[in-house]
Amino acid sequence: MPYLGSEDTVKELKKALSNPHIQADPLRYRNVIQRVIRHMTQGIDVSSVFMEMVKASATIDIVQKKLVYLYMCTYAPLKPDLALLAVNTLCKDCSDPNPMVRGLALRSMCSLRMPGVQEYIQQPILNGLRDKASYVRRVAVLGCAKMQKLQGDGEVDGALVNELYSLLRDQDPIVVVNCLRALEEILAYEGGVVINKPIAHHLLNRMPDLDQWGQSEVLTFLLRYKPRCEEELFDILNLLDGYLKSSSPSVVMAATRLFLVLAKDFSHVQTDVLVRVKGPLLAACTSESRELCFTALCHVRQILDSLPGHFSSHYKKFFCSYLEPHYIKSQKMEVLCKLVNDENVQQILEELRGYCTDVSAELAQGAIFAIGNIARTYTEQCVRILTELLELKQEHITSAVVQVFRDLVWLCPQCTESVSQALHGCEEAIQDSEGKQALIWLLGVHGERVPNAPYVLEDFVENVKSEAFSVVKVELLTALVRLFLARPAECQDMLGRLLYYCIEEETDMMVRDRALFYYRLLQAGTEETKRVLCSPTSDLSLRLLEDQAECPVNAWASDFNSLVTVYGKERWAALTANQVIELHNTESACEASSPLITENKEEVPYVATSSSGLTLTPSSCLTAEQFERTWLNLAVGCQQAVPWQENVQPDTIQAALQVVHIQTIAMSKADSQVWKAYLAAQDDAGCLFLTELLLEVVNAEMQMSVKQSEDKPEALQAFISILRTVLGTVAELTS
Repeated sequence: MPYLGSEDTVKELKKALSNPHIQADPLRYRNVIQRVIRHMTQGIDVSSVFMEMVKASATIDIVQKKLVYLYMCTYAPLKPDLALLAVNTLCKDCSDPNPMVRGLALRSMCSLRMPGVQEYIQQPILNGLRDKASYVRRVAVLGCAKMQKLQGDGEVDGALVNELYSLLRDQDPIVVVNCLRALEEILAYEGGVVINKPIAHHLLNRMPDLDQWGQSEVLTFLLRYKPRCEEELFDILNLLDGYLKSSSPSVVMAATRLFLVLAKDFSHVQTDVLVRVKGPLLAACTSESRELCFTALCHVRQILDSLPGHFSSHYKKFFCSYLEPHYIKSQKMEVLCKLVNDENVQQILEELRGYCTDVSAELAQGAIFAIGNIARTYTEQCVRILTELLELKQEHITSAVVQVFRDLVWLCPQCTESVSQALHGCEEAIQDSEGKQALIWLLGVHGERVPNAPYVLEDFVENVKSEAFSVVKVELLTALVRLFLARPAECQDMLGRLLYYCIEEETDMMVRDRALFYYRLLQAGTEETKRVLCSPTSDLSLRLLEDQAECPVNAWASDFNSLVTVYGKERWAALTANQVIELHNTESACEASSPLITENKEEVPYVATSSSGLTLTPSSCLTAEQFERTWLNLAVGCQQAVPWQENVQPDTIQAALQVVHIQTIAMSKADSQVWKAYLAAQDDAGCLFLTELLLEVVNAEMQMSVKQSEDKPEALQAFISILRTVLGTVAELTS
């Protein structure tokens, strides 16, 4: 067929669909419908053949029905009037004798995105929940969640929820899992599905009947059940013991998480579980799936924080492969640093040494930094390797090695002499700001051990006008003043020239202020300058390298097998808090983020996101005085309490609040007996929200007092909901 434009193509398709001769031939008719779908997926607007496609649904050919239903679901929002004809056709098919047709029609009805469709799908869904065919019941259960989503902020139908709870005892295992997911979505604002003892024991007994996806889901939901006695706890663990040997990594990880959480009071059980999960984790670390490999490496790294050396005998499994992407190689190098011991240190260092000359500068520097981490324990061997790398005269390698040396002499003073001897000639191969800062710092602090230190710094002084980085100039000032105190005759002239330039000609105020500070400090005398600048550079009593505390398993057990392990707690809290503001700005935000469920289910607020959406702006910037005056003139609009945990750091709270544009005006110290914080925010209409957070150590509650500049009850409730969700996320009260 010759090429036709999109309009001519649609006209030809419409003509073919209306041709009675083509309609009489089922194969030709289906081919025309397939062409319509093909053009639709290519982005061509074929909505003008909607009526012809609706007529094509009147067939016994299931393949043709699937194609037509796909078309209807795509174009129903664009043709809502004509879509009513499709609804009538679908309603009729929901009573078809063939269960495949009934299920397909019901699924398509629930996928229609058009106004007023809820009233048409309610009765077919209720009929589908009682259908004899398990496929139809599966579709109907998921349709309940879709129907609740279409209703938006409407009230939850209690009868429907009870019906879904009763279907948890359905004979079909997929229906059971679908019920759990549907209840989780429908009851999102009430804390999700409730797992009590009868439900938990029923789910445990149904586990063998479920597929791998269903087992993973059920194991995740069982985290909400708390056994009432030790005997019941070990009965549950015995039932789940076999799933630690599952062939599915997702089932193994979900079972491991459940074991770790339930056995939080039995550390020996947790250790035994982590030993048994070693094999599946190692297999996942060598998987061809990069995503699975990366996730497994993140979990291995987390386990090693609590059980150092847990994978030491398998250290070769974490050697990097040539074809692996950078992010996997980086994770493997971090794991290797944690696996080093007296037996394998030589092999691991040789492997990392090979990575230092990789064609990727980023990977090479990462390997050098990894050797630097190992050097804190095995200093002599690592310093020898790093010194040999300096002979390559490669810019990125020299820069990374010098940065490692800077950190190493701070933590391991015994290697200062070796490092000082290795610095000769490094200045010729360093161009980046980080490397320059590290080299200048070393020459300033340990310049008396480096014979040519004044002359190297003199080269930096002569080129200071062309130096692009202000941080390098500041570091040069500090280093030269320190070296002047140790070698005054060689540094006096160049120090005077540098101070003159930085005070009289430098445009960067940070550099100028630092130069003025040192100038006035020198006027106070060399003894005072030494007291300020030459304080002890390290303290062996800090014991940074010995007896480092191991992280208890319970500190991360609830985060195991979740994205928290991949992102880290603080970053995940910030990402989750960022989703909170989206939840209150758009009606579709529920699709983008999973519901937040608190442990105290009675205190979850209900907020109508579509009718009372709240947009906080980042423009609010109140001073402490303005906040105090405004606070005293306003009445308290609402007071509430949020369950809290003592181990949450104020910095984490402040970072999470900043993500959702809530300003922290003042905050108490972390160790205060009565902790307070004052917050301010402003919406796009100019309404101010002022908040006082009060936490007493003896109570496990955070008291919130909120005031607003305008009387807007809906906006106040929306703001409180955002604040509660952020605090609940940070405090790990969500599950």
